[in-house]
Amino acid sequence: YCSIILNSFARTYEKFYWDGFADKVESYSPNSGNQLRYITNEAKKLGIQLYLIIDEYDNFTNNVLNEEGQAVYHALTHATGFYREVFKLYKANFQRILMMGVSPVTLDDLTSGFNIALNITAEAPFNMMLGFSEDEVRQMIAYYQNTGLIQANANDMIAEMKPWYDNYCFARTSLKTDPKMFNSDMVIYYMRHHIAYGTSPENMLDANTRTDYKKLKRLVELDGMSDKEKGYIQQIAAEGSIVTDLHMSFPAERIFDEGNFISLLYYYGMLTIVGTDLDKLVLGIPNNNVRKQYYEYLLREYSLSTSIDTRDIDAAYKTMALKGDIKPALTLIAEVYKQVSRVRSGMEGERNLQGFMCAYFSITSLYLIAPEVEMNHGYCDIFLMPDKKRYKEIAHSYIIELKYLKADDNDQKADEQWAEATDQLRGYVQDPLVQQMTIGTELHLIRMQMRNTELLRIEEVSR
Repeated sequence: YCSIILNSFARTYEKFYWDGFADKVESYSPNSGNQLRYITNEAKKLGIQLYLIIDEYDNFTNNVLNEEGQAVYHALTHATGFYREVFKLYKANFQRILMMGVSPVTLDDLTSGFNIALNITAEAPFNMMLGFSEDEVRQMIAYYQNTGLIQANANDMIAEMKPWYDNYCFARTSLKTDPKMFNSDMVIYYMRHHIAYGTSPENMLDANTRTDYKKLKRLVELDGMSDKEKGYIQQIAAEGSIVTDLHMSFPAERIFDEGNFISLLYYYGMLTIVGTDLDKLVLGIPNNNVRKQYYEYLLREYSLSTSIDTRDIDAAYKTMALKGDIKPALTLIAEVYKQVSRVRSGMEGERNLQGFMCAYFSITSLYLIAPEVEMNHGYCDIFLMPDKKRYKEIAHSYIIELKYLKADDNDQKADEQWAEATDQLRGYVQDPLVQQMTIGTELHLIRMQMRNTELLRIEEVSR
């Protein structure tokens, strides 16, 4: 394959060399190594600078890991393996080599064979390179408005895209200097739908963005995630963020080390930089697009799709959206939580329950699920915001405060928790953000308490 590509290169660029150059290159076929050496030596004589650009250069090794396993992967990338040796050949023959789509796994395993590379992934000058700022999105909208292809209001379009596509940051030092970035693929998907049909897409998630998620899923399933890694997924899904060091590279056999696994989620776009904690980074779920993928993973992990009649849960969600009664939905979720023992394997307690409930609420597109939203100097467990832009008939929104008791906790603690939930809910509702995000709906303050896996009580709290 390399020989075919080099022959094509020689035909295309022969005019920069000399007549007969392509025939000479082809005479070395199929030895691509000798072909490359000849091309680069002739380029040096003529003062021509050659550049090598490799996109998704880790795709090959990911496929090998997935299909063939660690032994074959190690043979290709270590010692005198082909993949390692070909990069040793490359490094001496090009003015610059730019490799994109890099995972830290392949980067580490090629270091000894390609030890002149600089990892610029998290450097500030490149933070805004592969996304759109809000200003750029507005420029794009204005262009299509001027051509008559888009009729919608720019502010409305931005407001609709932000929760789903925005909020990426890739460099620590860019947190306070650069705007958050929109996912460029998702923005183009949204714009294309407006141009073609004059409306927003019914499904805000473009299937193309699931590619890296599926790649990650295959990679981490090689040896199977332990309860520890599943616990990280549950924690991130429940809390929306995690504090860690960002590891720039690590070998394939160390994927499941704590910092490596979390860093891998960052490299695959499942986490982004949202803050700092002294010398650590706070990595968080960037938007609803990614959050939905976490919840879908949890649903598959727990096999929830077969645990309850989807007609029942759909009816319960419709009841909460149109009639303001969330008890049927919460009762159904609590029943499934009790049934599915695997849900309790990774992380115990309230956070486990919180992640489980968020995953189940993600089944409906009527609401945007926001866990751990800061409200009036506190953090609510679950904020269910109606997607009013797409479903104007939704009349009710919800803040849910969860309280969890261990099996041996006494009634006094249960009552203390119950009273605490009331105070917290009444505090949250004072936040101006809540008023803004629930406009046009009736807001319900819900407290819910469970003892281990048993539902004790659900109650709406007055303001």
